[in-house]
Amino acid sequence: MSSPRGTRVLVLNSGSSSVKYQLLDMRDSSRLASGLVERIGEESSRLRHTPLTTGDSREWTGPIPDHEAALKAVSEELAKDGLGLDSPELAAIGHRVVHGGQSFTAPTVVDDAVLAEIERLIPVAPLHNPANLTGIRTARALRPDLPQVAVFDTAFHTTMPESAARYAIDVATADEHRIRRYGFHGTSHAYVARATAELLGKAPEEVNVIVLHLGNGASASAVEKGRCVDTSMGLTPLEGLVMGTRSGDVDPAVIFHLMRVGGMSTDEIDTLLNKKSGLIGLCGDNDMREIRRRVDEGDEQAQLAFDIYIHRLKKYIGAYYAVLGRVDAVAFTAGVGENASPVREAAVSGLEELGLTVDSELNAVRSDEPRLISPEHARVAVAVVPTDEELEIATQTYALVGSNTRQ
Repeated sequence: MSSPRGTRVLVLNSGSSSVKYQLLDMRDSSRLASGLVERIGEESSRLRHTPLTTGDSREWTGPIPDHEAALKAVSEELAKDGLGLDSPELAAIGHRVVHGGQSFTAPTVVDDAVLAEIERLIPVAPLHNPANLTGIRTARALRPDLPQVAVFDTAFHTTMPESAARYAIDVATADEHRIRRYGFHGTSHAYVARATAELLGKAPEEVNVIVLHLGNGASASAVEKGRCVDTSMGLTPLEGLVMGTRSGDVDPAVIFHLMRVGGMSTDEIDTLLNKKSGLIGLCGDNDMREIRRRVDEGDEQAQLAFDIYIHRLKKYIGAYYAVLGRVDAVAFTAGVGENASPVREAAVSGLEELGLTVDSELNAVRSDEPRLISPEHARVAVAVVPTDEELEIATQTYALVGSNTRQ
């Protein structure tokens, strides 16, 4: 059995005007460098680069006209640390791709056919897939000899049964327009479900976990023996939990009402539900820290927003408890899930009959490590598990490249 040509993986997350990146050494999953290029296409573009061996960040501001220039700038910064894209130690580049539809159920080495299929899925991910494609094409042009691997946000959720993935609409119409529940944040849910099992000292196939990815975007998943059986986001990331600026679940007739009675266009409604709803629509803030500060000062609007957020969260915990039948752990992750102890406490408050409770002292501890916050003999473990989507993408990428080089 031979190894990949190198042991390093560069992870790229390409947005419409940004590129986030991390370089990892897969021998020990250590980070060698990370950074962000933002405001691509503007005169005031900015690149912030951190070689993690030293921790001393470097920042550069100036015009970066496009993604090709951005990746070249990233390569130059990496080269200053002896980590350039031309290094023989680089085994592959792993790309985050938001939407893989039903076509991609696992990480995939990119070729022209894969690019064409990702492009075909643009109508169901118009904000994300075009930027992801740009990043892949740019990286291929810079290193055409290097494996480029697409890791899809939707892939982890493709194990959902049809009973969970299908909407109850006309089947022919749904199939024609590829309307079904795909789910998102899949790399995070996969990583956290596996890390939670490890925290419990068990294999992923031995545990049922409810994962709560709570950031500005938020989603829940029911993971049965390592496989996703339900998730809260649907055709798009709009469905499900209350989020920073997204509404989550609403009666579809709200849209018709706003069109007929409110005179709003589809674009205006799209903007309302995706950018002006959720916490920011309810109280004018989408930062949970600020909302909690206002709650502590007696702000009734902030309190209502918090209560609505928690109510929806509890509904999904209860629903996924029913879907799984047996729950071994509930895991909180992402910015809010990892840092907002009042959210974690409120989310399980009143669910003691389901075996869910937190220890107030453990819940108040701040740490970057996976940890249990439930009492020692709780029937269901409640955990805080920091997510690591870049490591998950790198791990999946390296595993695929390694399997493709075996003799």
